[in-house]
Amino acid sequence: MSGITGKSKMNTTRRKFLVNVLLILSAFVGLLVSIPVLGALFAPLIEKRPQVWRKVGNVDDFKIGDTVLVEYRDASPLPWSGLTSKTASWLRRVSEDEFIAFSVNCAHLGCPVRWVADAKLFLCPCHGGVYHSDGSYAAGPPPHDLDRYPVRVHKNSVEIQTSPIPITTL
Repeated sequence: MSGITGKSKMNTTRRKFLVNVLLILSAFVGLLVSIPVLGALFAPLIEKRPQVWRKVGNVDDFKIGDTVLVEYRDASPLPWSGLTSKTASWLRRVSEDEFIAFSVNCAHLGCPVRWVADAKLFLCPCHGGVYHSDGSYAAGPPPHDLDRYPVRVHKNSVEIQTSPIPITTL
C-alpha cells in the first residue's frame, strides 16, 4: 500500500508542476497578446496628431457669402498614398478677412456631405443628416454640428490647418 501512496504523491507533485508551468506560460502569452491591444487603445492619447497649414487659394478667389469645396493634401499622408492623400473642406468667405472651413464628413458616420446652395443646407445623402449653412445641426441622426477647421489669411493666401479626419462618437 505504501508504494501506491508514494506513486500517487509523485503524480500529484508532477501534476502540480505541469499545471504551474502551463499557468506561467499562459500568463506570458496573454501578456504578449495584450501589448499590441493596449498600444492601440492608448496610442491616440500619446501620439500628437499632425497639423499643417495648407494653402487652398488666394483671398480674391473667393466671393463673400459663397461656400465652395476646396481640396488639399492630408496632414499625415503615407508615401504610397497617391490620390487618397487628398482631402477637402467646405470653405465659406464670411467677410473681407473672415473665412470658415467645415469638414466634408458628416458627424454621424463620416459620410461626405454636400452643399446645396439653393437651400443653404449641407446634406448627408447616406443617412439623412442635415446641417444649416453655419454648420449647425438641423435634422437627422448626427450627434453634433459639422466639425470646423482653423482658417487664416497669410500673405493674401487662404490657408486651412489640416488634421486627420475626426473620430466620431456615437
